[in-house]
This record gives sequence, C-alpha cells and structure tokens, in this order.
Amino acid sequence: MNTQPVYQARGITKKYGNVVALDNVDFQVSAGEVVGLVGDNGAGKSTLVKVLSGAHKPDAGELLLDGERVEWDSPHDALEGGIETLYQDSSLAPDLTVSANLYLGRELLAPGFWGKLGFLANKRMDEAARLELEKVGIAVPSSSRSVAKLSGGQRQAVGIGRAVAWANKVIILDEPTNHLGARQSAEVLEVIKQAREKGLAVIFISHTLPHVLEVTDRIVVMRLGRIAADAPTSTFTPDSLVKSITGLDQLAG
Repeated sequence: MNTQPVYQARGITKKYGNVVALDNVDFQVSAGEVVGLVGDNGAGKSTLVKVLSGAHKPDAGELLLDGERVEWDSPHDALEGGIETLYQDSSLAPDLTVSANLYLGRELLAPGFWGKLGFLANKRMDEAARLELEKVGIAVPSSSRSVAKLSGGQRQAVGIGRAVAWANKVIILDEPTNHLGARQSAEVLEVIKQAREKGLAVIFISHTLPHVLEVTDRIVVMRLGRIAADAPTSTFTPDSLVKSITGLDQLAG
C-alpha cells in the first residue's frame, strides 16, 4: 500500500452560524487503503464528507489531491477530479437498466450518423457495463435488466460498482450496507475489497462497526467535530472502538 496520501484535508473548519461542525480537522487516505470514518450522530462525519465531496466549502483549511491543493466549487468539480461519492440511497434510477445507470451522464453514442442524432450505443454499454461490474466481483442477471428488479444488495453493489468503474482516485461510501441483510452486506463489503485491490482510496462511513472492523485498514473516529482517534484497525477491538466513539475511553483514563 502506498503511504503517500492521495487525498488529504488539513485544518478543515466548518461553521453553521454559531455551531462549529468541524474544528481544525486533519484527514487523509492513501491509494489502496480503506479508511473507516465513524462517530455518533452530530460528530461531524457528514459535514466532512460534504467538504471532501465538494458539496460544501470549508471556512478554513485546505484540500490536497496527490499533494496539490484543490478547491471544489461543486460536487461535479470533485467528480471531475476523480472523487466519486456514493450516498445511502445509491443514487440509482430504478426505472433504467443496470448499464444505463452505470453510464448515466456518461452515455456512449452510436457511431456515425445515428450518434449525431443522439442515438445511444446500448449494446456496447450493456457489454461494457457487464465487464466493469465483473471486474469488481458483481454478478447481476443481466446488465439490460432494470435496477428496480434487483435485490437491495445488488442495487447497492451496482451503485458501488459504478463508483469503482469511474473513480480514478477516491471513493467515498456513505453507509453502503445500511438496511441490508447479512448476505447482501457481504456482497457490498467484497466490492469494497475489490476497490482496494484496484488501488483506489476508499473512505467508508458506517454505523455498523463489525463491517468497519472487517473491511478497513485504518479507522478515524470523530467526536464533537474533531478527530478523537486515528489508528490502524488492528489496534481496535469492538469494545475499544465503541468507547472511543462515545468518549468513554477518556473517562476510563
């Protein structure tokens, strides 16, 4: 694993009126690394994700991508920079096919005259979508099947697969196993592992601590807008992670 951070936040502060959501936060993730981002509600996780994904601008601090300072004016800017963000609902269009979802906003046009008229290369997208999903271990019955006909786990896996297929630097996954059963969650966690094998930097936000402990290399704990802990996953037990999130580790000390 490359130890040089591919994406880094330094001294990030974000306020909403008199409320300090982020207080001088430092965060980083390297290529081929899965970092778990955990904390109670209100800890600052969502705000940090919004800053990293370009949805919000910080009031202070800086973002660095491959060591170069970047400023995102919108999530689209972050997307163009190689930062893919997948939220809980997976942002899939249920009435469209798997391949149409994979290429949503990036559609391939038919060659020649028909392409100039706006006709799409549907068969080409179906085959390319199948290959891209197979690369990350996702097997769907057919890339031409509508997303509405897939299971919850398959839909979430397709959403992550789309992010993996298009991301070239960082994937931010916000509660990707939320409301999924054990088997479906296992499918999603396997896709995250495949993303790591592909050399992508993965930020995994979750309240499901067993999943965090299973799939991450490092865990960052947020509490009251600050980083409370940042350590290799191997140094945490389920009990010590809960104590770090709730602040009981400080009371015990």
